Amino acid sequence: MSILEAHPVLLAALTGFFAGFLVSIPVGPINLTIINEGSRQGFRWAALIAFGAISMELIYCTIAFTGLASFFEKGLIKAAMELVSFVFLLYLGMKFLTVRHVETPGKIEERLEQKLHPHSAFMTGFVRVMGNPGVLLFWIVLAAYLMSREWVDDTGGARYACIGGVAAGATLWFLSLSYAVSCRKKSFSEKTLIRLEQFSGIALLVLAIIHGGSIIREMVRHGHHRF
Repeated sequence: MSILEAHPVLLAALTGFFAGFLVSIPVGPINLTIINEGSRQGFRWAALIAFGAISMELIYCTIAFTGLASFFEKGLIKAAMELVSFVFLLYLGMKFLTVRHVETPGKIEERLEQKLHPHSAFMTGFVRVMGNPGVLLFWIVLAAYLMSREWVDDTGGARYACIGGVAAGATLWFLSLSYAVSCRKKSFSEKTLIRLEQFSGIALLVLAIIHGGSIIREMVRHGHHRF
């Protein structure tokens, strides 16, 4: 038994940290807002946008880990969810890897901003994540995946440790990005942004391959038991 297996809370925290960092890299509305605002108004303004985005992301993450993920941990539902998570990771990985242009804010986010009129940097980040329901779906699938791989134990301590790790990983990425653009005083080129997204796509494809291999091993093992 490894050190991490002997300390499931530590394993969950590290898993959350790397997950929070990697899923923050793809260039979407939040990263673009931080880049544009940080280059014009400085680190503090960009950091407040980041904290707003992280706060809403953690709400979605908490819902996924403490509420909905447990539903997918039972019998046939768990098996189906493992297949869904494999396909989902594969789809996202290919989408990010083959990206050709930078994504702009979606219609839902724009309509929500028009209704709520966020006047602070924090609320701008908060509302932009709130207006993207795909974030909640992503965390539900990822939570089911991480728990099925037993990287996050089905205990309250491990789940909250993972959520805390997600907060730390996302904060590290967004604050690093905020600092970088505020020091440069200019936005990154679209080519650089696309390369960042492609890196995230490669990481997701690696996870999908690992997950797919695990599913195949389980199928082979059950096949041997039947015969």
